Amino acid sequence: MSLEKFMNQAVSSWMSSEGPDSDIVLSSRIRLARNIKQVNFPTIFSNEEAKSVIETIKERITKSTFGKFGDLELLLMDELQPLQKRVLMEKHLISPHLAENASYGACLLTENEEVSIMINEEDHIRIQCLFPGFQLLESLRVAFEIDDWLEEEIDYAFDEKVGYLTSCPTNVGTGLRASVMMHLPGLVLTQQMNRIIPAINQLGLVVRGIYGEGSEALGNIFQVSNQITLGKSEEDIAEDLISVVSQLISQERSAREALAKTSNIQLEDRVYRSFGTLSNCRVIETKEAARCLSDVRLGIDMNYIQGISKNILNELMVLTQPGFLQQYAGGPLRPFERDIRRASLIRERLKMEDQELGG
Repeated sequence: MSLEKFMNQAVSSWMSSEGPDSDIVLSSRIRLARNIKQVNFPTIFSNEEAKSVIETIKERITKSTFGKFGDLELLLMDELQPLQKRVLMEKHLISPHLAENASYGACLLTENEEVSIMINEEDHIRIQCLFPGFQLLESLRVAFEIDDWLEEEIDYAFDEKVGYLTSCPTNVGTGLRASVMMHLPGLVLTQQMNRIIPAINQLGLVVRGIYGEGSEALGNIFQVSNQITLGKSEEDIAEDLISVVSQLISQERSAREALAKTSNIQLEDRVYRSFGTLSNCRVIETKEAARCLSDVRLGIDMNYIQGISKNILNELMVLTQPGFLQQYAGGPLRPFERDIRRASLIRERLKMEDQELGG
């Protein structure tokens, strides 16, 4: 399969599209946790109860159509190969927990993959809306629409005093997790992130790596999300996150301006060295690829490099993950073989940019 055809099939909307402030904000995500009334939570339910949740979803939901998103496709985790589940996880469409641990788990996906509804993860239902750029309120609006649509068919576990009931106490109340994925190389290179992260934590927010809790901030990509779900409305939670992200955007732009003034030639040299590595390498590990991709994306945003799509970072940070590399190769690969395949895929992707420019 050609890389172009593979990408057309593999790249989600958030990876290939640009949104507001997309030079810094890669994506905005809203997730709502919901459970079915009078059914044990997934943390303690039986296999029979798990199957009943799936049957309820199949009977009441998949025959429906949700507005502009069209039909939802039901994917049963026990019918997917481990590699297929890993690819879904690498695309941020399902969680690591659903991919690796969930019994009788499933996922409902829209064709453009902006909406993903996980079933029998930590909760019976987790609605996820994922949009390119800084579109948190738009993500929240769509999540509310889907939530209302589901609630017409399903009785949620809800308490008048505390709100939506969830498996984890930290999600009780709104059941809302709002997160924004940001590319912050300026703040990292100016050594400000170590100071900023504790300050953000004190505001009831948390900063994590590209794949959420427990993951590393590869390629200077960070996820900023809320920790508090109880005692505030969904709108207030979103607005708090929007306020902090807006400050981070401003600080990142100031850091990039400072680098351009004080270290312009060094920064330009760093960008082009990374570009040269990606264009010519024959073997490259995940961390080095992420660092070089971050440098090249920064070079594109600061106009050192022209004629290359900004979305190349979004695409290649996902397409060069182990699951995708093995899917593209058509079978399992050992770690060193993945490093070779990663280098080849990156070179091919950059060559595609030259061809589109007529070079």
